[in-house]
Amino acid sequence: MIYKSDTAEKDALLEVAKLMVTAARTAPKARGIDAILTLIIDGADKDAVADEMRRIYGGDEDRFRFDRDASCVDASEYVVAIAVVDKPIGPLLCNACGFENCGAAVKAGVPCCFNISDLGTAACSACAVASHHWVDNRLMYTIGKAVQNLRLFETDIRMCYGIPISATGKSIYYDR
Repeated sequence: MIYKSDTAEKDALLEVAKLMVTAARTAPKARGIDAILTLIIDGADKDAVADEMRRIYGGDEDRFRFDRDASCVDASEYVVAIAVVDKPIGPLLCNACGFENCGAAVKAGVPCCFNISDLGTAACSACAVASHHWVDNRLMYTIGKAVQNLRLFETDIRMCYGIPISATGKSIYYDR
Protein backbone atom coordinates (compact mmCIF):
# COMPACT_ATOMS: atom_id res chain seq x y z
CA MET A 1 0.00 0.00 0.00
CA ILE A 2 1.13 3.55 -0.73
CA TYR A 3 0.36 6.46 1.58
CA LYS A 4 0.62 9.81 -0.17
CA SER A 5 2.39 12.49 1.83
CA ASP A 6 -0.57 14.88 2.03
CA THR A 7 -2.77 12.20 3.62
CA ALA A 8 -0.03 10.95 5.94
CA GLU A 9 0.85 14.49 7.04
CA LYS A 10 -2.78 15.37 7.77
CA ASP A 11 -3.16 12.17 9.81
CA ALA A 12 0.07 12.95 11.67
CA LEU A 13 -1.11 16.49 12.42
CA LEU A 14 -4.32 15.17 13.99
CA GLU A 15 -2.31 12.78 16.14
CA VAL A 16 -0.04 15.61 17.26
CA ALA A 17 -3.10 17.77 18.03
CA LYS A 18 -4.39 14.96 20.24
CA LEU A 19 -1.03 14.77 22.00
CA MET A 20 -1.10 18.56 22.45
CA VAL A 21 -4.46 18.52 24.24
CA THR A 22 -3.22 15.65 26.37
CA ALA A 23 -0.13 17.67 27.31
CA ALA A 24 -2.35 20.62 28.23
CA ARG A 25 -4.47 18.36 30.42
CA THR A 26 -1.52 16.82 32.22
CA ALA A 27 0.46 20.05 32.61
CA PRO A 28 1.14 21.00 36.24
CA LYS A 29 -1.67 22.97 37.88
CA ALA A 30 -1.65 25.12 41.01
CA ARG A 31 -2.84 23.11 43.99
CA GLY A 32 -3.63 20.27 41.55
CA ILE A 33 -6.96 21.88 40.62
CA ASP A 34 -7.80 21.61 36.92
CA ALA A 35 -9.69 24.47 35.25
CA ILE A 36 -8.32 23.85 31.73
CA LEU A 37 -10.50 23.05 28.70
CA THR A 38 -9.26 22.04 25.24
CA LEU A 39 -10.59 21.66 21.70
CA ILE A 40 -9.24 20.56 18.34
CA ILE A 41 -10.83 22.60 15.56
CA ASP A 42 -10.90 21.96 11.82
CA GLY A 43 -13.14 22.31 8.77
CA ALA A 44 -16.09 24.68 8.90
CA ASP A 45 -15.49 25.46 12.57
CA LYS A 46 -11.92 26.52 11.79
CA ASP A 47 -13.25 28.68 8.96
CA ALA A 48 -15.71 30.29 11.39
CA VAL A 49 -12.83 31.12 13.74
CA ALA A 50 -10.92 32.83 10.91
CA ASP A 51 -14.09 34.72 9.89
CA GLU A 52 -14.60 35.90 13.48
CA MET A 53 -11.00 37.04 13.64
CA ARG A 54 -11.57 39.15 10.52
CA ARG A 55 -14.79 40.52 12.01
CA ILE A 56 -12.91 41.57 15.15
CA TYR A 57 -10.27 43.24 12.96
CA GLY A 58 -12.88 45.22 11.04
CA GLY A 59 -10.21 47.37 9.39
CA ASP A 60 -9.05 48.80 12.73
CA GLU A 61 -5.34 49.53 12.45
CA ASP A 62 -4.83 48.66 16.14
CA ARG A 63 -6.28 45.19 15.53
CA PHE A 64 -4.32 44.30 12.39
CA ARG A 65 -3.01 41.12 14.06
CA PHE A 66 -6.47 39.55 13.92
CA ASP A 67 -6.55 39.81 10.12
CA ARG A 68 -2.94 38.68 9.73
CA ASP A 69 -3.44 35.70 12.07
CA ALA A 70 -6.71 34.74 10.36
CA SER A 71 -4.66 34.03 7.23
CA CYS A 72 -2.54 31.63 9.29
CA VAL A 73 -5.69 29.87 10.50
CA ASP A 74 -6.88 29.56 6.89
CA ALA A 75 -3.59 27.90 5.91
CA SER A 76 -3.49 25.55 8.93
CA GLU A 77 -4.90 22.05 9.02
CA TYR A 78 -5.99 22.21 12.68
CA VAL A 79 -6.22 24.65 15.54
CA VAL A 80 -5.82 23.58 19.14
CA ALA A 81 -7.70 25.83 21.56
CA ILE A 82 -6.82 25.89 25.24
CA ALA A 83 -8.98 27.82 27.69
CA VAL A 84 -9.41 28.30 31.40
CA VAL A 85 -12.66 28.72 33.32
CA ASP A 86 -12.83 31.26 36.12
CA LYS A 87 -12.38 29.05 39.14
CA PRO A 88 -10.57 30.81 41.99
CA ILE A 89 -8.48 28.26 43.79
CA GLY A 90 -6.96 30.32 46.60
CA PRO A 91 -5.90 29.73 49.31
CA LEU A 92 -8.66 32.19 50.11
CA LEU A 93 -6.28 34.74 51.63
CA CYS A 94 -3.30 34.51 49.24
CA ASN A 95 -3.67 38.12 47.92
CA ALA A 96 -1.68 37.21 44.78
CA CYS A 97 -4.24 38.98 42.61
CA GLY A 98 -4.06 42.10 44.75
CA PHE A 99 -7.41 41.62 46.44
CA GLU A 100 -8.11 40.76 50.06
CA ASN A 101 -9.59 37.35 49.21
CA CYS A 102 -11.07 35.31 46.37
CA GLY A 103 -14.57 36.65 46.98
CA ALA A 104 -13.42 40.26 46.57
CA ALA A 105 -11.55 39.38 43.37
CA VAL A 106 -14.57 37.59 41.91
CA LYS A 107 -16.82 40.54 42.79
CA ALA A 108 -14.40 42.89 41.01
CA GLY A 109 -14.22 40.61 37.95
CA VAL A 110 -10.52 39.89 38.41
CA PRO A 111 -9.35 36.44 37.30
CA CYS A 112 -7.55 34.10 39.65
CA CYS A 113 -3.85 34.47 38.91
CA PHE A 114 -3.40 30.73 39.46
CA ASN A 115 -5.90 29.97 36.66
CA ILE A 116 -4.09 32.33 34.28
CA SER A 117 -0.71 30.81 35.19
CA ASP A 118 -2.12 27.33 34.65
CA LEU A 119 -3.37 28.38 31.20
CA GLY A 120 0.11 29.57 30.26
CA THR A 121 1.69 26.35 31.48
CA ALA A 122 -0.85 24.24 29.57
CA ALA A 123 -0.39 26.26 26.36
CA CYS A 124 3.41 26.04 26.58
CA SER A 125 3.20 22.28 27.19
CA ALA A 126 1.04 21.90 24.08
CA CYS A 127 3.43 23.99 21.97
CA ALA A 128 6.36 21.93 23.22
CA VAL A 129 4.66 18.72 22.10
CA ALA A 130 4.12 20.16 18.62
CA SER A 131 7.73 21.32 18.44
CA HIS A 132 9.04 17.96 19.62
CA HIS A 133 7.19 16.37 16.72
CA TRP A 134 8.55 18.92 14.23
CA VAL A 135 5.11 20.40 13.64
CA ASP A 136 4.97 24.11 12.92
CA ASN A 137 2.91 26.00 15.47
CA ARG A 138 2.39 29.46 16.94
CA LEU A 139 0.61 30.51 20.12
CA MET A 140 -2.01 33.19 19.29
CA TYR A 141 -4.25 35.17 21.61
CA THR A 142 -6.17 36.39 18.55
CA ILE A 143 -7.49 32.90 17.88
CA GLY A 144 -8.44 32.56 21.54
CA LYS A 145 -10.52 35.72 21.44
CA ALA A 146 -12.40 34.50 18.36
CA VAL A 147 -13.02 31.08 19.95
CA GLN A 148 -14.27 32.82 23.07
CA ASN A 149 -16.61 35.08 21.06
CA LEU A 150 -18.01 32.07 19.17
CA ARG A 151 -18.58 30.18 22.45
CA LEU A 152 -17.07 27.03 20.98
CA PHE A 153 -16.42 25.67 24.47
CA GLU A 154 -20.16 25.91 25.24
CA THR A 155 -19.35 27.22 28.72
CA ASP A 156 -18.05 30.47 30.10
CA ILE A 157 -14.31 30.67 29.77
CA ARG A 158 -12.11 33.34 31.27
CA MET A 159 -9.31 33.35 28.72
CA CYS A 160 -8.25 31.30 25.71
CA TYR A 161 -5.29 30.79 23.40
CA GLY A 162 -5.23 29.15 20.00
CA ILE A 163 -2.40 27.18 18.46
CA PRO A 164 -2.63 26.59 14.70
CA ILE A 165 -0.55 23.71 13.40
CA SER A 166 0.73 22.80 9.96
CA ALA A 167 3.32 20.69 8.18
CA THR A 168 4.73 22.46 5.16
CA GLY A 169 8.17 22.93 3.66
CA LYS A 170 8.48 26.32 5.39
CA SER A 171 6.63 27.50 8.47
CA ILE A 172 3.60 29.58 7.52
CA TYR A 173 3.70 31.37 10.89
CA TYR A 174 6.80 33.43 10.16
CA ASP A 175 7.42 36.04 7.50
CA ARG A 176 3.73 36.89 7.79
